[in-house]
Amino acid sequence: MRFTRAVVTATVVLSLSACQYMPWNQEKAATTAPAATTKKAKAEKEPTKPLYDRLGGESAIRSVVDDFVARAAADDKVNFARKGVAGHEWQPTPDNMQKLKDRLVQFLCVATGGPQKYEGQDMRTVHKGMQITDAQFDAAAVDLKASLEAHKVPPREQKELLDIVGATRGVIVESP
Repeated sequence: MRFTRAVVTATVVLSLSACQYMPWNQEKAATTAPAATTKKAKAEKEPTKPLYDRLGGESAIRSVVDDFVARAAADDKVNFARKGVAGHEWQPTPDNMQKLKDRLVQFLCVATGGPQKYEGQDMRTVHKGMQITDAQFDAAAVDLKASLEAHKVPPREQKELLDIVGATRGVIVESP
């Protein structure tokens, strides 16, 4: 139960890490067509890919989660291990960290349109009693954004992912 709650807490602060195979790090071919014409023609011919694909799929999301978990775990403003919250403190052992990362990857993959299955509990159940504040939620979001920027995730994809995470605020943050 403690692990599952920590998993969901980390979900609030996830991040995407870049590697050389991510689509936003690939060289783009030069074009001689005017930019406006090219963009319009491309938009009409190509359906928008799911965010999952635009992020680079599971391997890219896993890289981001690795970065995010390290960043958020080191951030006292997040209180990742829920220190001082009776009945909800979490031990960041190697096994617990790996399970947490795996669950976060599942959550993010599903939330961005991937084919994976999320095996965790719903956000409200997992975070109940964790006493997560707006300030802690915001700190986690800052960590996620920093991880996304560090891995050169394009602004559009950053915004979409942060909007998805932000939509969980109402069931994660507990009013005092």
